[in-house]
Amino acid sequence: MAINLSDRKPNKRKRIRSHALNTTNSTQNLNLQVVRLADGTRVRISAKEARTLRKAEKLSQESV
Repeated sequence: MAINLSDRKPNKRKRIRSHALNTTNSTQNLNLQVVRLADGTRVRISAKEARTLRKAEKLSQESV
């Protein structure tokens, strides 16, 4: 099982209001991916964080 490492939260915003000024809350969730670190452990991090780690060569090339 993968471990949740990301401490990022979903983006919350209000949808554009109609002419009647009705608003609705909406959330945009993170793009969580299961990846394998260089030491072999599987973690669940966001795709943005995985990309940063790949550039720093701390992720194995064969991600799960």
